[in-house]
Amino acid sequence: MRVFLAGSWAAAFMAAPASLRAEQVGLIHINGAIGPATATYIARALDRAATDNDECLIIQLDTPGGLLDSTKQIVSKLFQDQVPSVVYVAPAGAGAASAGTFITLAADVAAMAPDTTIGAAHPVSMGGGGDEGETNSVMGRKLENYAASYIETIATKRRHSVEWAKSAVRESASITAAQALQLHVIDLIAGDVPDLLRQLDGRRAAGRTLRTAKASVVVIPMTAGERIFQMLWRPEVMFVLMLVAIYGIIGELSNPGAVLPGVAGAVALVLALYMGSVLPVNAAGLALILLAVALFIIDVFATTHGVLTVGGVVAFLLGSLLLFNRQPGFKLPLAWVLTATILTALFFLFVIGAGLRAQFQPAKTGRESMAGKTATALTAVDQYGGKVLFEGEYWEAVGQEPVAAGAPVEIVGLEQLVLRVKPKS
Repeated sequence: MRVFLAGSWAAAFMAAPASLRAEQVGLIHINGAIGPATATYIARALDRAATDNDECLIIQLDTPGGLLDSTKQIVSKLFQDQVPSVVYVAPAGAGAASAGTFITLAADVAAMAPDTTIGAAHPVSMGGGGDEGETNSVMGRKLENYAASYIETIATKRRHSVEWAKSAVRESASITAAQALQLHVIDLIAGDVPDLLRQLDGRRAAGRTLRTAKASVVVIPMTAGERIFQMLWRPEVMFVLMLVAIYGIIGELSNPGAVLPGVAGAVALVLALYMGSVLPVNAAGLALILLAVALFIIDVFATTHGVLTVGGVVAFLLGSLLLFNRQPGFKLPLAWVLTATILTALFFLFVIGAGLRAQFQPAKTGRESMAGKTATALTAVDQYGGKVLFEGEYWEAVGQEPVAAGAPVEIVGLEQLVLRVKPKS
């Protein structure tokens, strides 16, 4: 009987409505640029919060911007309203720039900590355009108009200030947390997560009333795969892959048959091209890097006294600086650029230069090295044969022109251990 009652109580507890269970809130932290790993992380966290029947999912955000495609994926997921979403720009000093503005406005509740900022959402800063000089082009205007209408849709759905949202795109407007609250860009300002939970309590979001005052906070961490992907999906990694591809392929061409450099270079090239299809690569920077490689190779053979090498160093440096210069959060540190420039210049000057020059030098050993050298006729040599002395060895020899014994002869070639010779001119 006791066993039956215990089982009944357990079944009743499991079947109890959510209102009788302890409140729980999910929390994730997004620090850094918005990319594919970020979109995957947020989507998984929203699904888990919905499965766990959390009161809401808090996305604590601090980002300089990110990729437009990833931002659209996140916004679409937030709009599904599986669970109430709260984007909290924090801690103090944090910001929701560029892509972060779209994500903040797309949440059911937009919150900021004191001394934080939001804005500067021009599409060029989201990997959608080219260089700054291209913003006045037809494509630049199309991207700007699209981003403006997109953020207008988001602001209208979440009842935020549409006019300011459009100005964040068209004019790169940026404001503080206090200004954002005053302009109805966000819903509230909270000093920390406990303060945020107190202010969220009783608020309506995603068709439900939040009960967060006494809710426990459960942090949803990144998976190992997401952490690795986030770590690898960086400009620095793509830059290193580009260098490995350049070193490996050129190294294989300068030393045919080495195999390993060629395989490593080919694999690195494929990975770099794949990453380049997502990361905001500047075509001008990539072109300058390829030009630098060409100048390095040409200078190995041209008698320019290092002029082309100097040009290659300058082109490589400028190309590296421009390679990711149009995307906040996706930039190469100057230390990486300088180190790579020096290593690449030394690589082509000494390693590749020596290998390429060696391929075009006359052979010093083997049958190829014998052509053009002088031997001494031991007997008369004609088209029927004879004997010559070459470097202390006796050789059978034939020649189209007769040569007297003791006369010097020039070796023309070697066929089946028989030297072809002619009179030494």
